[in-house]
Amino acid sequence: MQEKLKEHITKLVPFSNEEFGILLSHFEYKKYKKNDFIIKEGKDVNNCYYVISGLLKLVFNDANGKQHIVSFAMEDWWESDFFAYFNQTKAKMSLQCIEDTEVYSISLKNYNKLSLEMPKMERFFLKKSHSGHIASQNRILSFLTSNAKERYLQLLQQQPLLFQRVPKTLLAAYLGVSRETLSRLSS
Repeated sequence: MQEKLKEHITKLVPFSNEEFGILLSHFEYKKYKKNDFIIKEGKDVNNCYYVISGLLKLVFNDANGKQHIVSFAMEDWWESDFFAYFNQTKAKMSLQCIEDTEVYSISLKNYNKLSLEMPKMERFFLKKSHSGHIASQNRILSFLTSNAKERYLQLLQQQPLLFQRVPKTLLAAYLGVSRETLSRLSS
């Protein structure tokens, strides 16, 4: 498990084995079962999560009780309710396991400590943050400029594994369409 995290980080910034040992001491390894909630709406958000194995969904429930899937996070992804995490407020979203999942978590205190003590990690976190912002903006632009069929085809092209691992009802919620519409799009 440690090797996956090390490989993930060293793709962007180099670390010696000794430095990685220090870095690793700031993380906590955790296992969750399918359907477990890692973050629950209305609760404190104490950690950010790097997914070693498994699949998560970040969900926002609107005032009418409709579930909106903000994102999916699979192996090699980072996920949290980032607003709540960085501002130390209650979660507005829930993070739930779609599959049995293993993660490394890092508290905000350790995130900040690591960033101060190891400038390389600050650069790593900044690069990951930039990637996340770009992906979020692309998703927003997709909703503003593409119809349902185009969004479906974009997702199929960009993340084909989701179609094998995620139930169609969740894919439909992510794409902003009904389950029936998704069936028509996929035929």
